[in-house]
Amino acid sequence: MFKNMIIYRIAHPWQTGLDKIEAALAQAPFLPCSATQERSWGWVPPRGEAHGPLAESVGGQWLLRFMTEAKLLPSSVLARKVQEKAAQIEHTTGRKPGKRQSRDLQEEAKLDLLPQAFTRQSSITVWIDPQAHFLLIDSSSQSRADEVVTALVEALPGLSLWLLDTQTAPATAMAQWLSTQEPPSGFSLDRECELKSSNEDKAVVRYARHPLDIDEIRAHIQAGKMPTKLALSWADRLSFVLTEGLQLKKLALLDAALAEQNAEDRGFDTDWALTTGELAPFLPALIEALDGESERSNATPSTKTTTRPDQAVITGPATAPPDTAPAEAPF
Repeated sequence: MFKNMIIYRIAHPWQTGLDKIEAALAQAPFLPCSATQERSWGWVPPRGEAHGPLAESVGGQWLLRFMTEAKLLPSSVLARKVQEKAAQIEHTTGRKPGKRQSRDLQEEAKLDLLPQAFTRQSSITVWIDPQAHFLLIDSSSQSRADEVVTALVEALPGLSLWLLDTQTAPATAMAQWLSTQEPPSGFSLDRECELKSSNEDKAVVRYARHPLDIDEIRAHIQAGKMPTKLALSWADRLSFVLTEGLQLKKLALLDAALAEQNAEDRGFDTDWALTTGELAPFLPALIEALDGESERSNATPSTKTTTRPDQAVITGPATAPPDTAPAEAPF
C-alpha cells in the first residue's frame, strides 16, 4: 500500500511494453556500495524475491522498486580524522596545511573511513498506470521522487513526465472547503489541517485530532492564512492528507475497502490489486474536485509552458522508431 504519493503525468505519445521496461531496468540493477563508494542506487524486484523480475504487472498495473544505499559518515568523525591528518603533517613539516591541502586531506580522510562506515538502505515503489497515463511514486520527498524519475527517463527511451497540475490550486480549494464546510461530492473533511500565513512572520497554525467546523479556522483563512495540509476521506474507502503541492500523504484504506479482502488471501498480488483498484478511480475524482487538469498539465512536451520549477518537463532520450509488434501499451 502506498503511504505517500507524488503524481506525474506521462506524455503522449509513448509506446512500450513490460518486457522492454524489464530489459531497460536490468541495465541498472541495484548493487551495494563498494568499499569507497558513498552512495549507490538501482532497481530491485518489487516482489522482494531474489532474482525476480524488476517490473511486475498486477491487474494490468505495473510496479517497480527503486533502491538506494548510503554510507553513514558523521561529519564529526570526518572532521576528527582530518584534524589528525593535519596534526601529523604539522608535526612532520612544521607548518599547517594550506586550504588546498586541507581539501585534499578531507578527501583522503573520507576514503579512509568509508570502508568502515555503516550503510542504510531505502526503497521507493513506482506504480505506472498504462491506461490512465499516470506514474505514481511512493515518497513524501520531492527530491527523492526526482531522483527516481531521472533514473527512469534515462533508462526508458522517449519517456517524458511532469507533475500533475490542476485548474484550481489545492490551497485555494482547501480554503474554500474549510470555509464553507462543503467538500466535493464523495469527499469528507477529517480532523487535521495546517494553515500558514504568507506574511513575513510565516505564522503556522496546526489542528490535529480536532473538529474543523469551527469559526476559528474560518477566521484564520479570512485573515490570510492558507491551508497547506488537509486530512480528507473519499467514499468511506480511503483517507489521506492533501498538501498545497498536490502531494498525498498518510494514505490508508478504510474498513469498507479492507472488508472486501480475505485476511487469509493476503499476499503481494492481492494487496496490490486492492490498492491499485481503490486508487485508480480515486485519482480522477480528486482531479475533478480540483476542477480538472490545467492546460499546462494537458499540454504536449513541445508546447508545454511552465512558471514553476517543480512543473518542468523531464524528458528522456529521443524515442526510438516504433516497433510493428503488437501487445504494447500505448501512452
